[in-house]
Amino acid sequence: MSGTYSSTLLHRFLHWEQVQPDAIYLTESAPDGQTVDYTWREVGNQARRMAAWLRAQAMPPHSAIAIAGKNSAHWVIADLAIWLAGHVSVPLYPGTSAETARYILEHCDVRLIFVGKHDDTAEGWGSLRDAMRARAPLIVLPMSPVLPEAASWQTVVAQHPPMQDIVLPPPGDLATIIYTSGSTGQPKGVMHSFGAMYAYAVESGAFCGFGTTDRVLSYLPLAHTAERSFVEANSLCHGFRVFFNEGLATFAQDLQRARPTVFISMPRLWTRFCQSVMGRLPASQHALVHTASPEGEALRKHILAMLGLDATRLAFTGSAPLSEEITQWYRALGLELLDVYGMTENFSYSHYSRPGQVRAGYSGQAMPGVECRIADNGEILMKSPTMMLGYYRQPELTAQSKSEDGFFRTGDCGELDELGRLKITGRVKELFKTSKGKYVAPAPIENLLSHPKVESVCVTGAGYPQPFVLMLLSAVAREELLETRSREALRLQIKALLDDTNARLENHEKLAFVVIVKEPWTADNGCLTPTMKMRRRVIEERYMPLATKWAERGDPVVFEDE
Repeated sequence: MSGTYSSTLLHRFLHWEQVQPDAIYLTESAPDGQTVDYTWREVGNQARRMAAWLRAQAMPPHSAIAIAGKNSAHWVIADLAIWLAGHVSVPLYPGTSAETARYILEHCDVRLIFVGKHDDTAEGWGSLRDAMRARAPLIVLPMSPVLPEAASWQTVVAQHPPMQDIVLPPPGDLATIIYTSGSTGQPKGVMHSFGAMYAYAVESGAFCGFGTTDRVLSYLPLAHTAERSFVEANSLCHGFRVFFNEGLATFAQDLQRARPTVFISMPRLWTRFCQSVMGRLPASQHALVHTASPEGEALRKHILAMLGLDATRLAFTGSAPLSEEITQWYRALGLELLDVYGMTENFSYSHYSRPGQVRAGYSGQAMPGVECRIADNGEILMKSPTMMLGYYRQPELTAQSKSEDGFFRTGDCGELDELGRLKITGRVKELFKTSKGKYVAPAPIENLLSHPKVESVCVTGAGYPQPFVLMLLSAVAREELLETRSREALRLQIKALLDDTNARLENHEKLAFVVIVKEPWTADNGCLTPTMKMRRRVIEERYMPLATKWAERGDPVVFEDE
């Protein structure tokens, strides 16, 4: 279906290079704290010079070239250079393990690797570096770790004139292979065409009303389709400015500098933003946020400015449901969070909530060109103008991913309401059976366990009489556990949450107990994907050996550290 879109993001980039060469395209911070701007002219100059060098290497057409590193201006410029030279880009997450990197680099026969910003002192960097240099030549991007064995971007571009004889790709050509982070097994290489990426940007841009005066902040991994589509594809198509976040320590500062007009985040981060603000406000002002008064209005403006979201006209959330309490808090501030649904295989283009039609727990209606239906087993099936070409070198898996009439099997379960809004009710493969022979779907139960002091939950219990909950508290609540009185107060609050949830469940779904886990779930310890989705298998393997002991205690709320 991508063939119906006759242009590509490269065509659009050349357009902006011509019509607004001196407008700032990319903005980031240098190591010394100074702000560095790159105009469309400068981005084009560097991309063309690197493309000239790439073409001189006489690699086979459409060779796979990897980009491994954190988000940066040169991540995007490297991607452009790869495309201009007629090759295919393969992003790697900066926190990719050496084992996964070796698999990806070998699976798609990577010929060259651009190495971007990394935490070069972090555990695992050394083995990842060894895995990369054992596979292919390295080129380090500016502001990246020093690698004596690698060529530097600056040296290469200084030695080659900008490429002028550009051959633009047809929309159907392969542009990128995006390896899914995956919750189990080896990642799959999702192939996307230039046409699919352009189709996303055209339709997403129409929905958002993007123009050259818009601003976005890039902070989610560009190796994932959510950021690749929202930031890179949209900016190349619509010519707006991109700011880059340096890291967690500078996030608030970078957000205030960018003052994005359109912003996307995940439920975990939206919750953290809210908890951080409320934790800094006196208790007397908490209710004032929802008050229709001059004082309330002033406070709401102050909070949005403090967050750096005072210029935001559209705000999105996705990947998991957001609690009604958090949603209402942002709505009181004047931000109606629009829930969206998409996946790697359709380049994050499927369902968007429409302003004024948001329904709690639903991801909105199908976008233009998207066909969606629910199979007899509850699985969401769809067609999209942004659908992948297939899984790289896995034709059997590609065939299995489609129904007989060509609809993609998402693996998600869902339901549609009377307005066509989609609700995700879980994963087809996440159902587990208790020792009583009853099947339990964890996701709908997890959605009920919403509380201001709860960061994440995992409902599990395969082989046990009743399911139970592994619960991670927010950072603020974890601090409260250090004081005995606060700990007991929290125990009572979680017990009340458990009772309230069980009152809404079928008998076979009722939760036997809650375990308050001790250690945070992060991407570093494998409990979350790089995009902060829960890795259920990893979490269950970590805690299930202790489940019998917890069950035998008979307590409704169990603290792991007790």
